[in-house]
Amino acid sequence: MSVAMRDAFGKKLAELGATHPELVVLDADVSSSTKSALFGKAYPERFFNVGVAEANMVDIAAGMATAGFHPVVNAFAIFLALKATDQIRNTICYNNLPVIIAGAYGGLSDSFDGASHQSITDIAIMRALPNMQVIVPSDAAQAEQALEYALTQKGPVYIRLNRNPMPDLPPIPAIGTVRCSEGSDVTIAANGITASYANEAAALLAKEGITAEVFSAPMVKPLDVKPLIESVAKTGKLLCVEEHVLAGGFASAVSEVFMKEGISCRFDAIGIEDVFTESGPYEPLLAKYGISAQNIADHARKLCK
Repeated sequence: MSVAMRDAFGKKLAELGATHPELVVLDADVSSSTKSALFGKAYPERFFNVGVAEANMVDIAAGMATAGFHPVVNAFAIFLALKATDQIRNTICYNNLPVIIAGAYGGLSDSFDGASHQSITDIAIMRALPNMQVIVPSDAAQAEQALEYALTQKGPVYIRLNRNPMPDLPPIPAIGTVRCSEGSDVTIAANGITASYANEAAALLAKEGITAEVFSAPMVKPLDVKPLIESVAKTGKLLCVEEHVLAGGFASAVSEVFMKEGISCRFDAIGIEDVFTESGPYEPLLAKYGISAQNIADHARKLCK
Protein backbone atom coordinates (compact mmCIF):
# COMPACT_ATOMS: atom_id res chain seq x y z
CA MET A 1 0.00 0.00 0.00
CA SER A 2 1.29 3.47 -0.90
CA VAL A 3 2.39 5.76 1.93
CA ALA A 4 1.35 9.41 2.06
CA MET A 5 4.19 11.89 1.61
CA ARG A 6 3.47 13.59 4.92
CA ASP A 7 3.75 10.26 6.77
CA ALA A 8 6.98 9.34 5.00
CA PHE A 9 8.41 12.81 5.57
CA GLY A 10 7.53 12.78 9.29
CA LYS A 11 9.12 9.35 9.80
CA LYS A 12 12.21 10.41 7.87
CA LEU A 13 12.56 13.53 10.03
CA ALA A 14 12.57 11.37 13.16
CA GLU A 15 15.02 8.91 11.59
CA LEU A 16 17.46 11.62 10.49
CA GLY A 17 17.29 13.26 13.90
CA ALA A 18 19.53 10.48 15.21
CA THR A 19 22.32 11.19 12.71
CA HIS A 20 21.92 14.95 12.35
CA PRO A 21 22.25 16.62 15.76
CA GLU A 22 22.00 20.03 14.05
CA LEU A 23 18.47 19.20 12.83
CA VAL A 24 15.68 21.11 14.57
CA VAL A 25 12.00 21.20 13.57
CA LEU A 26 9.52 24.05 13.90
CA ASP A 27 5.77 23.72 13.37
CA ALA A 28 2.82 26.10 13.41
CA ASP A 29 0.43 24.10 15.61
CA VAL A 30 -0.38 21.59 12.85
CA SER A 31 2.19 18.90 13.70
CA SER A 32 -0.47 16.16 13.87
CA SER A 33 -1.36 16.98 10.26
CA THR A 34 2.16 17.57 8.93
CA LYS A 35 3.42 14.56 10.93
CA SER A 36 6.34 16.54 12.35
CA ALA A 37 4.91 15.42 15.69
CA LEU A 38 6.87 12.19 15.15
CA PHE A 39 10.10 14.18 15.39
CA GLY A 40 8.74 16.09 18.39
CA LYS A 41 8.03 12.86 20.22
CA ALA A 42 11.52 11.51 19.54
CA TYR A 43 13.39 14.79 20.18
CA PRO A 44 11.22 17.10 22.29
CA GLU A 45 14.17 19.38 23.09
CA ARG A 46 14.70 20.01 19.35
CA PHE A 47 11.05 20.52 18.41
CA PHE A 48 9.32 23.92 18.62
CA ASN A 49 5.60 24.51 18.21
CA VAL A 50 5.38 28.28 17.72
CA GLY A 51 1.60 28.36 17.33
CA VAL A 52 -0.34 29.78 14.40
CA ALA A 53 2.36 32.32 13.55
CA GLU A 54 4.08 31.22 10.34
CA ALA A 55 5.96 34.48 9.77
CA ASN A 56 7.41 34.46 13.29
CA MET A 57 8.29 30.79 12.89
CA VAL A 58 10.35 31.55 9.78
CA ASP A 59 12.25 34.32 11.56
CA ILE A 60 12.97 32.01 14.50
CA ALA A 61 14.26 29.36 12.08
CA ALA A 62 16.50 31.93 10.41
CA GLY A 63 17.98 32.85 13.78
CA MET A 64 18.63 29.21 14.58
CA ALA A 65 20.34 28.75 11.21
CA THR A 66 22.80 31.53 12.07
CA ALA A 67 23.64 29.63 15.28
CA GLY A 68 24.68 26.41 13.55
CA PHE A 69 21.37 24.56 13.43
CA HIS A 70 19.66 23.21 10.28
CA PRO A 71 15.98 24.03 10.82
CA VAL A 72 13.04 22.39 9.09
CA VAL A 73 9.98 24.63 9.04
CA ASN A 74 6.89 22.45 8.59
CA ALA A 75 3.40 23.87 8.06
CA PHE A 76 0.72 24.11 5.38
CA ALA A 77 2.18 25.19 2.04
CA ILE A 78 -0.41 27.91 1.46
CA PHE A 79 0.49 29.75 4.67
CA LEU A 80 4.24 29.39 4.30
CA ALA A 81 4.20 30.61 0.69
CA LEU A 82 1.91 33.56 1.40
CA LYS A 83 1.83 34.58 5.06
CA ALA A 84 5.58 34.13 5.52
CA THR A 85 6.82 35.31 2.12
CA ASP A 86 8.34 38.53 3.48
CA GLN A 87 10.30 36.69 6.15
CA ILE A 88 11.38 33.89 3.79
CA ARG A 89 12.70 36.49 1.36
CA ASN A 90 14.37 38.88 3.77
CA THR A 91 15.71 36.64 6.53
CA ILE A 92 16.29 33.28 4.82
CA CYS A 93 16.88 33.85 1.10
CA TYR A 94 18.62 37.23 1.32
CA ASN A 95 21.10 35.76 3.79
CA ASN A 96 21.21 32.39 2.00
CA LEU A 97 20.57 30.48 5.21
CA PRO A 98 20.24 26.67 5.42
CA VAL A 99 16.55 26.43 6.25
CA ILE A 100 14.29 23.71 4.84
CA ILE A 101 10.75 24.91 4.22
CA ALA A 102 8.43 21.91 4.08
CA GLY A 103 5.05 22.94 2.69
CA ALA A 104 2.50 20.29 3.61
CA TYR A 105 -0.91 19.84 1.96
CA GLY A 106 0.44 21.26 -1.31
CA GLY A 107 -1.56 21.72 -4.48
CA LEU A 108 -5.20 20.70 -4.17
CA SER A 109 -4.54 18.02 -1.56
CA ASP A 110 -6.27 20.00 1.21
CA SER A 111 -9.20 19.45 -1.09
CA PHE A 112 -12.19 19.92 1.19
CA ASP A 113 -11.02 23.29 2.54
CA GLY A 114 -11.27 25.07 -0.79
CA ALA A 115 -9.37 28.04 -2.17
CA SER A 116 -8.34 29.40 1.23
CA HIS A 117 -6.16 26.35 1.96
CA GLN A 118 -5.24 24.94 -1.46
CA SER A 119 -1.73 25.96 -2.49
CA ILE A 120 -1.61 26.49 -6.25
CA THR A 121 0.81 29.45 -6.50
CA ASP A 122 3.59 28.35 -4.11
CA ILE A 123 5.98 27.03 -6.76
CA ALA A 124 5.90 30.28 -8.72
CA ILE A 125 6.51 32.30 -5.55
CA MET A 126 9.31 30.14 -4.21
CA ARG A 127 11.21 29.66 -7.46
CA ALA A 128 11.23 33.44 -8.00
CA LEU A 129 13.23 33.95 -4.79
CA PRO A 130 17.02 34.13 -5.29
CA ASN A 131 18.98 31.34 -3.55
CA MET A 132 15.84 29.21 -3.02
CA GLN A 133 15.76 25.66 -4.41
CA VAL A 134 12.36 24.10 -5.13
CA ILE A 135 11.47 20.40 -5.04
CA VAL A 136 8.04 18.86 -5.67
CA PRO A 137 8.25 15.10 -4.92
CA SER A 138 6.04 12.66 -6.80
CA ASP A 139 5.77 9.94 -4.14
CA ALA A 140 6.78 9.06 -0.59
CA ALA A 141 10.28 7.85 -1.53
CA GLN A 142 11.03 11.08 -3.37
CA ALA A 143 9.82 13.07 -0.35
CA GLU A 144 12.39 11.26 1.79
CA GLN A 145 15.12 11.80 -0.79
CA ALA A 146 14.22 15.50 -1.01
CA LEU A 147 14.76 15.86 2.74
CA GLU A 148 18.07 14.00 2.61
CA TYR A 149 19.21 16.20 -0.27
CA ALA A 150 18.08 19.41 1.45
CA LEU A 151 20.11 18.57 4.56
CA THR A 152 23.28 18.57 2.42
CA GLN A 153 22.61 22.10 1.11
CA LYS A 154 24.07 25.29 2.54
CA GLY A 155 21.13 27.45 1.47
CA PRO A 156 17.29 27.34 1.60
CA VAL A 157 15.22 24.57 0.04
CA TYR A 158 11.44 24.48 -0.42
CA ILE A 159 9.86 21.01 -0.47
CA ARG A 160 6.21 20.78 -1.41
CA LEU A 161 4.46 17.79 0.19
CA ASN A 162 1.14 16.17 -0.68
CA ARG A 163 -1.43 15.07 1.85
CA ASN A 164 -2.65 11.84 0.22
CA PRO A 165 -1.05 8.48 -0.65
CA MET A 166 0.07 8.28 -4.29
CA PRO A 167 1.33 5.27 -6.27
CA ASP A 168 5.03 4.49 -5.90
CA LEU A 169 7.20 5.33 -8.91
CA PRO A 170 10.36 3.54 -10.12
CA PRO A 171 13.05 3.96 -7.44
CA ILE A 172 15.93 6.34 -8.07
CA PRO A 173 19.28 6.65 -6.23
CA ALA A 174 18.82 10.38 -5.57
CA ILE A 175 16.24 13.08 -6.15
CA GLY A 176 16.06 14.16 -9.78
CA THR A 177 14.29 13.61 -13.09
CA VAL A 178 13.54 9.93 -13.62
CA ARG A 179 12.22 8.18 -16.71
CA CYS A 180 9.16 6.12 -15.86
CA SER A 181 8.51 4.68 -19.32
CA GLU A 182 10.20 4.68 -22.71
CA GLY A 183 8.62 5.95 -25.90
CA SER A 184 9.35 7.63 -29.21
CA ASP A 185 6.15 9.51 -30.07
CA VAL A 186 5.74 12.10 -27.29
CA THR A 187 7.54 13.21 -24.13
CA ILE A 188 5.45 13.78 -20.99
CA ALA A 189 7.19 15.68 -18.18
CA ALA A 190 5.16 15.39 -14.98
CA ASN A 191 5.84 17.42 -11.86
CA GLY A 192 4.81 16.18 -8.42
CA ILE A 193 1.89 13.79 -8.01
CA THR A 194 0.87 14.24 -11.65
CA ALA A 195 3.52 11.63 -12.56
CA SER A 196 1.25 8.77 -11.54
CA TYR A 197 -1.51 10.09 -13.82
CA ALA A 198 1.01 10.50 -16.64
CA ASN A 199 1.97 6.85 -16.26
CA GLU A 200 -1.69 5.85 -16.51
CA ALA A 201 -2.05 8.07 -19.57
CA ALA A 202 0.92 6.32 -21.20
CA ALA A 203 -0.83 2.98 -20.72
CA LEU A 204 -3.97 4.36 -22.39
CA LEU A 205 -1.95 5.71 -25.31
CA ALA A 206 -0.09 2.42 -25.73
CA LYS A 207 -3.39 0.73 -26.52
CA GLU A 208 -3.65 3.06 -29.53
CA GLY A 209 -0.09 2.44 -30.67
CA ILE A 210 1.26 5.75 -29.31
CA THR A 211 4.39 5.36 -27.19
CA ALA A 212 4.89 8.07 -24.57
CA GLU A 213 8.16 8.65 -22.76
CA VAL A 214 7.11 9.69 -19.25
CA PHE A 215 9.33 11.50 -16.77
CA SER A 216 8.80 12.31 -13.12
CA ALA A 217 10.50 15.70 -12.70
CA PRO A 218 10.49 16.82 -9.04
CA MET A 219 13.38 19.32 -9.28
CA VAL A 220 11.90 22.65 -10.36
CA LYS A 221 14.86 24.77 -9.25
CA PRO A 222 17.54 23.95 -10.18
CA LEU A 223 15.67 22.33 -13.06
CA ASP A 224 16.94 18.87 -13.96
CA VAL A 225 16.10 19.35 -17.63
CA LYS A 226 18.79 17.38 -19.50
CA PRO A 227 16.76 14.12 -19.68
CA LEU A 228 13.82 16.07 -21.11
CA ILE A 229 15.97 17.73 -23.76
CA GLU A 230 17.39 14.36 -24.80
CA SER A 231 13.90 12.85 -24.98
CA VAL A 232 12.43 15.72 -26.99
CA ALA A 233 15.29 15.40 -29.50
CA LYS A 234 13.80 11.97 -30.21
CA THR A 235 10.06 12.66 -29.98
CA GLY A 236 9.81 16.30 -31.11
CA LYS A 237 6.87 16.79 -28.76
CA LEU A 238 6.62 17.82 -25.10
CA LEU A 239 3.68 17.84 -22.71
CA CYS A 240 4.25 19.29 -19.22
CA VAL A 241 1.85 18.47 -16.40
CA GLU A 242 1.66 20.12 -12.96
CA GLU A 243 -0.64 20.57 -9.95
CA HIS A 244 -0.23 24.34 -9.96
CA VAL A 245 -1.34 27.37 -11.93
CA LEU A 246 0.31 27.43 -15.33
CA ALA A 247 1.71 30.93 -14.73
CA GLY A 248 5.20 30.72 -13.25
CA GLY A 249 5.24 27.05 -12.34
CA PHE A 250 6.96 23.93 -13.67
CA ALA A 251 5.86 24.30 -17.31
CA SER A 252 7.03 27.90 -17.26
CA ALA A 253 10.44 26.83 -15.93
CA VAL A 254 10.82 24.19 -18.66
CA SER A 255 9.69 26.62 -21.37
CA GLU A 256 12.24 29.21 -20.25
CA VAL A 257 15.11 26.74 -20.59
CA PHE A 258 13.92 25.44 -23.96
CA MET A 259 13.60 28.97 -25.35
CA LYS A 260 17.04 29.99 -24.09
CA GLU A 261 18.61 26.84 -25.54
CA GLY A 262 16.81 27.32 -28.86
CA ILE A 263 15.08 23.95 -28.61
CA SER A 264 12.10 23.70 -30.92
CA CYS A 265 9.26 21.20 -30.42
CA ARG A 266 5.51 20.88 -30.38
CA PHE A 267 4.51 21.91 -26.85
CA ASP A 268 1.50 21.81 -24.56
CA ALA A 269 0.94 22.12 -20.81
CA ILE A 270 -1.69 20.92 -18.36
CA GLY A 271 -2.21 22.72 -15.07
CA ILE A 272 -4.69 24.96 -13.34
CA GLU A 273 -5.84 27.83 -15.51
CA ASP A 274 -6.26 31.40 -14.21
CA VAL A 275 -8.89 30.43 -11.60
CA PHE A 276 -9.29 29.79 -7.90
CA THR A 277 -10.15 26.19 -7.14
CA GLU A 278 -12.94 24.82 -4.96
CA SER A 279 -13.77 22.14 -2.39
CA GLY A 280 -14.37 18.50 -3.16
CA PRO A 281 -12.95 14.96 -3.08
CA TYR A 282 -9.30 15.06 -4.17
CA GLU A 283 -9.19 12.96 -7.31
CA PRO A 284 -12.45 14.30 -8.83
CA LEU A 285 -11.19 17.80 -8.03
CA LEU A 286 -7.92 17.14 -9.82
CA ALA A 287 -9.85 15.81 -12.80
CA LYS A 288 -12.02 18.92 -12.93
CA TYR A 289 -8.88 21.02 -13.42
CA GLY A 290 -7.41 18.70 -16.05
CA ILE A 291 -5.16 16.49 -13.94
CA SER A 292 -6.34 13.03 -14.95
CA ALA A 293 -4.97 10.16 -17.01
CA GLN A 294 -7.67 10.66 -19.65
CA ASN A 295 -7.00 14.38 -20.08
CA ILE A 296 -3.24 13.85 -20.24
CA ALA A 297 -3.76 11.16 -22.88
CA ASP A 298 -6.08 13.49 -24.83
CA HIS A 299 -3.50 16.30 -24.88
CA ALA A 300 -0.69 13.92 -25.82
CA ARG A 301 -2.80 12.47 -28.62
CA LYS A 302 -3.43 15.94 -30.05
CA LEU A 303 0.29 16.69 -30.02
CA CYS A 304 0.90 13.53 -32.04
CA LYS A 305 -1.55 14.47 -34.79
